[in-house]
Amino acid sequence: MLLMNQLEKYIKTNLASANIIVNGDRPWDIHINNPQFYPRIFLQGSLGLGESYVEGWWECEQLDQFFYHLLRGQVQEEVAANNITALWQKMVGKLMNFQTLVNSLQLGKHHYDLGNDLFISMLDKTMTYTCGYWQNVQTLEESQLAKLDLICRKLNLQQGMTLLDIGCGWGSFMKYAAENYGVSCVGLTVSQEQMTLGQEVCHQ
Repeated sequence: MLLMNQLEKYIKTNLASANIIVNGDRPWDIHINNPQFYPRIFLQGSLGLGESYVEGWWECEQLDQFFYHLLRGQVQEEVAANNITALWQKMVGKLMNFQTLVNSLQLGKHHYDLGNDLFISMLDKTMTYTCGYWQNVQTLEESQLAKLDLICRKLNLQQGMTLLDIGCGWGSFMKYAAENYGVSCVGLTVSQEQMTLGQEVCHQ
């Protein structure tokens, strides 16, 4: 129980340094639904933060504002070097972090090389494997196209530019950007299946 209390205090203190209050009443404050959130964040860092959100361990009214404060506050960089808890966290992070280059490549290949037929059956025609932008649209495909266009506009893409898409999937964003904004594209993916289908789609 003592360790649990220390972990909770440690996480809350570091979040507070980024102007984020646990169970606060501002849009970017987070609300904890599972007390195991604290040791999980301690052990897994940003990976644990994302996965615990998906699992409903915490919630936030405005996620974009939460991450804005989190990143702007540079929480990890602000942890004191002589803090025993921080040193332990760094050591555990080195031991427990499974997001190595080799593992990332293996996991990516294992997931995305299951076969294109599976993803074709579950995704829309754009083959975009992330959430859509649902403002003023009705269908999944419309939401994906709206999102791709929003990204292009935020990047202020201009004809003649070259776009590098790291983790390009099946090439949907590159295809849209090239066709609608006149840019040249280079895509990177660890999946042979994605590359094969992506090349076919982008050359249609």
